[in-house]
Amino acid sequence: MTGHLERASLTAERRTRELAELAGGEVVDLLVVGGGVTGVGVALDAASRGLSVALVEARDLAFGTSRWSSKLVHGGLRYLASGDLRLARESAAEREILMRRTAPHLVHPLPIVLPLTPDVPATSALVTRAGLGFGDLLRRGVRTPSTVLPPPRRLSAVETLGMVPGLREAGLRGGLLYWDGQLVDDARLVVTIARTAAAFGARILTRVRVLAVRHDAGTGPDAGTGTGTGTGTDVYSGGGLGPAPITVQALDTLTGRHCRLRARAVVNATGVWAPGLAPEIRLRPSRGTHLVLPAAVFGGTPTALSVPIPGERNRYALVLPQGDGRVYVGLTDVPTDEVTEQPVPDHQEITQLLNVVSGVLATPVDRADLLGVFAGLRPLLDGPDGRTADLSRRHTVHVGSNRVITIVGGKLTTYRRMAEDAVDAAVAQASLDAGPCRTGRLPLVGAASRRTLATVPAPRRLVARYGTQAPAVLELARHDPRLLEPVTAGVDVTRAELVFAVLHEGALDEGDLLDRRTRIGLVPADRAAALDAARDALSYRAAHTL
Repeated sequence: MTGHLERASLTAERRTRELAELAGGEVVDLLVVGGGVTGVGVALDAASRGLSVALVEARDLAFGTSRWSSKLVHGGLRYLASGDLRLARESAAEREILMRRTAPHLVHPLPIVLPLTPDVPATSALVTRAGLGFGDLLRRGVRTPSTVLPPPRRLSAVETLGMVPGLREAGLRGGLLYWDGQLVDDARLVVTIARTAAAFGARILTRVRVLAVRHDAGTGPDAGTGTGTGTGTDVYSGGGLGPAPITVQALDTLTGRHCRLRARAVVNATGVWAPGLAPEIRLRPSRGTHLVLPAAVFGGTPTALSVPIPGERNRYALVLPQGDGRVYVGLTDVPTDEVTEQPVPDHQEITQLLNVVSGVLATPVDRADLLGVFAGLRPLLDGPDGRTADLSRRHTVHVGSNRVITIVGGKLTTYRRMAEDAVDAAVAQASLDAGPCRTGRLPLVGAASRRTLATVPAPRRLVARYGTQAPAVLELARHDPRLLEPVTAGVDVTRAELVFAVLHEGALDEGDLLDRRTRIGLVPADRAAALDAARDALSYRAAHTL
């Protein structure tokens, strides 16, 4: 396991070495721009097909939209309601792949209850129940067993209150119970995919900002001279003799040095920032906001809630227990023209979510209960529909006049299929010598069967985040038992997890550790209290370089 751990390790030293190799003139088959879930998925797909791959990300892995999701791997019920059967089936199929083949350690079954309150008419309940039945047909169609995701069923009022004790009893007729997939953490999925890609030889380079893209004249591996800080000698490391390499001017933001990177094909996976490299792409971003609340407000139940939003068709607020004493409540869908790295929820969104969930609770929640809030931007493709909530969640692959292949749209659940389509386009465009897509059956780092995961000698919380590599996290504390201590009071994350993130997961600063490798930063007070532990972990690298 030690060898596999090191092959998959993302370290500061590896980043420096691999960036120098690329800046020195090496031409890779594929350069991926963007380190969200789609970008790392493209890197893994391409590297596992035998292509030479580099990924550059201006900030950190999962810095943008990929860490602001509802943490659901869902089967596409909403798409059924809108009549998009193809997208619904695709979602169910990708959920099956994640839950049973590639990441069973990161995705677990989540029970969800839709309470039948006086605000849910009997006719609406019948329609919803029929929709859940169709969703279950999709589950069976993609061969997800009922032992993993049980079929939906009607609950009595007593059963509903037993599962969600915090509900208001008055007028409660019962509930509809169904199951879906839940990620332990969306940012952790991104990091795990990136590490798996690294184990196949992909260069994963954070803090590298793309400034410009151009393609050289001529053909063959030595065509074009380009400019930049390289040696002027091009070394083509991949297969196939297609069009001339594409030159990407980039900035290493850690050192301030400009560099020239060269690739046979370039995939733009930058989400809401995609038009920067593909001006032809028209997006209509929307902001999705979540609240962070204490689990005690909802009775500490592990069961999620789905609450219809009054006045909206097929839109629900979700109450999602996280297993760490927190609950996320979301999700809004607000059109926005402001594309920022840190979207800020507005007062109205927060009020709406609080009001919707309070409407079904015995004790309403208010702003005094809030631990934190977060928001992300959806990269929705522009379309004829008036509301962003009605725009398609399908993805598209676009080849621009500058030869950049842009993958945009889609959902976190379908990242693997998006990546496959993007790599297929790159292989065809640049005549790359690549094997077939393997990611439908390729386990991510730490993955194993649920039976094997149950025998991993480590706390269940660690196994849910690291899978079979959980003992490697514990091993860090063998000579330093202090690393088993929580980083701060009231937080489950240990110091060993921060050190593991520095030594193996590419964490370079406090934000990487507190906001993405862990989610401590979702509660500002916890983040402030954990800063010293994060700084200790970063200093640990200097004293314990691998």
